[in-house]
Amino acid sequence: MTKLKLGPLADDKPVKVNIELPAAVHRDLIAYAEVLGRTTGQTVADPAKLIAPMIERFMATDRAFAKARRATA
Repeated sequence: MTKLKLGPLADDKPVKVNIELPAAVHRDLIAYAEVLGRTTGQTVADPAKLIAPMIERFMATDRAFAKARRATA
């Protein structure tokens, strides 16, 4: 079984943000959604819904960001 950094997506009230992605990033996002769906059994109908959890995970594991955040708090 593939070990992905994302697990099942939480159902939360979203805030709408519009972004443009390079085509290669969009293709990878679609591929990631397909792998995540096979791994978790949870179909990802809209791969864009992965962006928020990916950013959240990235920030949660960025040590320099955590250190800077603690320094400003």
